[in-house]
Amino acid sequence: MAWQKDQDARLRDEVWRTWLDNGLGVFVMRKPGFHKRYAVFSTRYGSIDNRFRRHDRPDVIEVPDGIAHFLEHQLFEDESGHVFNAFADLGASVNAYTSHVMTSYLFSATDNFPQAFDRLLDFVQAPHFTEAGVQKEIGIIEQEIRMYQDQPRHRLWMNLLQALYHVHPVRIDIAGTPESIRRITADTLQLCYDTFYHPSNMAVFVVGDVDPDAVLQQVADDMAGRNYRFRPPVERLFDPEPESVAEARVEEKMAAARPLYALGFKDAEAVRAGEGGGEAAGRRAALEALRREVTASLALSAALGRSSALYQELYDADLIDDGFGARHQAGSNFGHTVMAGETRDPHELHDRLTAGLERLRRDGIPEGEIRRAQRQGVGEFVQMFDSLEFIANGFLFYHFKGTSLFEYMQVLEQVTPDEVNARFAEHLRPEAAAVSIVWPKS
Repeated sequence: MAWQKDQDARLRDEVWRTWLDNGLGVFVMRKPGFHKRYAVFSTRYGSIDNRFRRHDRPDVIEVPDGIAHFLEHQLFEDESGHVFNAFADLGASVNAYTSHVMTSYLFSATDNFPQAFDRLLDFVQAPHFTEAGVQKEIGIIEQEIRMYQDQPRHRLWMNLLQALYHVHPVRIDIAGTPESIRRITADTLQLCYDTFYHPSNMAVFVVGDVDPDAVLQQVADDMAGRNYRFRPPVERLFDPEPESVAEARVEEKMAAARPLYALGFKDAEAVRAGEGGGEAAGRRAALEALRREVTASLALSAALGRSSALYQELYDADLIDDGFGARHQAGSNFGHTVMAGETRDPHELHDRLTAGLERLRRDGIPEGEIRRAQRQGVGEFVQMFDSLEFIANGFLFYHFKGTSLFEYMQVLEQVTPDEVNARFAEHLRPEAAAVSIVWPKS
């Protein structure tokens, strides 16, 4: 278990990384002088992984939507009591989250770090599924789903994803639906746990004023008695997703204070990269996907950041406020850009926003604006390395994509204005767009 070390010359932070024989990735970043320490234990298993084939059986397995999120909740229940209490007794703060592509369990602590780290490793690897516990959790999560369905911003987002995608499971709420979670049983939870919560599909990241060798020894000692063997990757299965959008416009009335508007663009290049339902093939594909992600994000910052001419035009017209923003999101076989916020007039905002984007597609974003956004992005990225949460979660997010957070920084510095403009013109095409609007009921 020899360490490999990665370092970014600008950041001067060093990541120690290695893999255990069972396939678990172990990552440590030392931050001398930091009082807080942070650890995250993650699995490459998210809400979109609802059809798959295991290495030990030939059949295709399909599970209910929302099961990854449901499983996350269930791991916090054990035979001795609620896991939160055990961390609180150590003075540590524990939490978890499920995204489209991964599930993470994390804690931060200033004292008793080794004991809390042991607790993290233990509870994630000791599921306790019972039908009584599942039935109780169904009621809790159903309430959570209905609560989110009543939130205008959540409906704006979900309506947009369902307009952009025909069949890809990214269009389904991460928590599932009341109907889908009622089909979850203790057996299906155990099946998904056994499939995706294997060390070969997982990784640990620890950051703070810690000794990497001590962290590695603690992880290795924990794994030693669990009798894991390395296993091949899970085959994740997806139906082919058309490049076209499913619906051009979705509107809904809700109890909202002001109208909400979202414009989304489906990323045809990301969809093509995952064509055929397979996963991104290897290191080269992962780097290409990273470059697409960085150039799209940089194009958005240059074209629609707060200092851009288009943002200022919309702001001065009282069509957007400080809450308006744009971001790009991508996985191995999906991708989209979303621009959203409150507005006094969704129709006028749509007309002026799309006209401004089309001007930039036609004429190009000025090189000076791209360089300015690039410098700003690099500066903000460097500042984020004071956040232990950003470091740990960001590194594992890109690790599961086959790249690294350091490489994101390198690509951000390397991309050229011509690349950014080409990506902007290819991605933000009118025919790839969908609109979601939530109107106040009154």
